[in-house]
Amino acid sequence: MKLWSAVSNAAFGWAMILRGEPGWRDRFTLTPAGVATALIVFALVAFVAVAIAAMGIGMPSLPGVLAAILVLAVPILALWLALVFTRKLLKQGTPFLPILVPGVYALTAFLLVEGFLAMIGGPIVMLAWAGMGYLVYCLARRATEWNTGIAAAFSVLSVVLLVALRMALYMLSTLAPPI
Repeated sequence: MKLWSAVSNAAFGWAMILRGEPGWRDRFTLTPAGVATALIVFALVAFVAVAIAAMGIGMPSLPGVLAAILVLAVPILALWLALVFTRKLLKQGTPFLPILVPGVYALTAFLLVEGFLAMIGGPIVMLAWAGMGYLVYCLARRATEWNTGIAAAFSVLSVVLLVALRMALYMLSTLAPPI
C-alpha cells in the first residue's frame, strides 16, 4: 500500500529531522508527486476527523464535508504563505519542496493532536500550536541554510498565520446570515 509506505517513511523522516540526522530527505518524495501524496494523506485524515466530529450530530452533506476539510487545511496555506513571505523577504531561492512535503506530514499529525486536545477542551490546544512551532523550526533548520533567528521567525510566522487565518475564517462565518 503506497500511502501507508509514504506515512511510514514520513514518520521515520521526521524522527531523523528531530534528531538532526543526515539523510532525512531520502525518506520524503521531494517532488510534486510527493506533495500530492502528502496532501492526499492529509485529506484522508481530515475526512476521518470530520466523520469523528460528526458522530453525535450526523454526517454533513458532501459540500459540508468538503468545506470542513478546506477549513482544516488552513494550516497548509499558513505554512505556504510563511514560506513565500520569508523567501521574498530574504531574497533567496529557498526550495519549496524540502519544507512543504515534510511540513504537510507534520500538519497531518498536528491535525490529530489538536483534535484530541480540543476534545479535552480549553486553552490546552495551545500545546499543539507550540509543538507545531517547534516542528516547523526544526524543519527550517534542517531543510534550509537559515540561521537560528530566521528559522525561529519563520516558525513563529507559520503558527501566527495558522491561528490568524482560522480566526479570520471564524469571524467571517459569524458575519454571514443564516441560510
